[in-house]
Amino acid sequence: ILFATIIIDYTAGLLIENAEGAKRKWFLAMSIVANVGILAFFKYYNFFTENVNHLLHISNAGTSLPLLHIILPIGLSFHTFQAMSYTIEVYRHNQKPERHFGIYALYVMFYPQLVAGPIERPQNILHQFHEKQEFDYDRVVSGLRQMMWGMIKKVVIADRLAQVADPAFNAPHNNISGVGFAIATVFFAFQIYCDFSGYTDIALGAARVMGFRLMVNFNNPYASKSISEFWKRWHISLSTWFYDYLFNPIVTGLRNWGQGAIVFGLLFTFFISGLWHGAAWHYIIWGLWHGTALSYEALTRKTRKRIFKKMPKVLGNAISLTCTFVYVCMGYVFFRAHHLRDAVFILKKIASVPGEFIHVLSTRKLSFLNLPGIYNVILPCFGLIVFLGVATQVYQRYLAGDLFRQKPAIVRWSLYFAALIGLMYFGVYEKHDFIYFQF
Repeated sequence: ILFATIIIDYTAGLLIENAEGAKRKWFLAMSIVANVGILAFFKYYNFFTENVNHLLHISNAGTSLPLLHIILPIGLSFHTFQAMSYTIEVYRHNQKPERHFGIYALYVMFYPQLVAGPIERPQNILHQFHEKQEFDYDRVVSGLRQMMWGMIKKVVIADRLAQVADPAFNAPHNNISGVGFAIATVFFAFQIYCDFSGYTDIALGAARVMGFRLMVNFNNPYASKSISEFWKRWHISLSTWFYDYLFNPIVTGLRNWGQGAIVFGLLFTFFISGLWHGAAWHYIIWGLWHGTALSYEALTRKTRKRIFKKMPKVLGNAISLTCTFVYVCMGYVFFRAHHLRDAVFILKKIASVPGEFIHVLSTRKLSFLNLPGIYNVILPCFGLIVFLGVATQVYQRYLAGDLFRQKPAIVRWSLYFAALIGLMYFGVYEKHDFIYFQF
């Protein structure tokens, strides 16, 4: 599959560069149809077939389409979007076509970010493959340090939180309370962040060891005070991809619609974003959940600004942070649930939290949560979330910059040793694939 798409897009880039007028559009269309067609077959054929069969069953058509046993190639969505960005940028005259076939293949298959991003633009990475990379001790150590931090986020934090979140979402009808689901949802929010940003740190660190610079993909997303800010901080390579190649062209083409173009563009873009994440209705609802919030923010920006100006800044920030995080977490219920009906069931249970919270205050008993390991798992997991916040600040302020390099060797190597021991001792070494490998 990779070989076929590489051949198609490499050829399309050269054809687009040498063509004029309508021919350039045809060659671009050829490349996009080929990439989207392969993605649609492997990822969405059975999803659309199941829905068509359901409609045929309702209409008593007496026939059905065959389902296929298709194995989804790992990372297909990521390298498809990266390959598409190449031909689009060549078409827009923002990138010269790569004439070295091996270099172009490396752009699509660069191993650190092949299976889960970040989705790189050709302007950022292609020229780096032509540069000679010399060994640099400080750069290598910096890359290894970021890989270590990514491993801690994945193995120590994400996989530990999964021990609470997974049982709740995998068996939602197992007599779990609303408070239990609320805790599991919050834990999943930090699990998916540490899982995905941990992978990104490993990818960026591995690339840096070899002398290559990949784009930043996360920037403290849970510090966002709005959903629009959240999407500027979360999975930045994907959100900017959708903005540049889908949302912006839609709004530009429908500029006569006024604000209607923005609303339609947001809803359609996040519909596609949900479908990109998975061939299931609960992913589509998750996408529309965010598209609806972004539409609301776009339509009420001036009104909300006037309201927040009338209250103390600290209070306004606290309300914005809380509302944004709660809304994102509610969306995660659709994202994590196996079926749409499970997501609705879980949200109904979470809606009963106020009554259960009063019960907790009156009885002071947590056993009714019906989650495994109330005291020996859940409470330490809250400690890990606090640790994540503190450690992130320490890493960004000291370890990721030049200040740490100036410390004595005994200090640096003591911290490396402590991090390695902590990773080995506190890590969860069970089968926990990276969540975004499935996309």
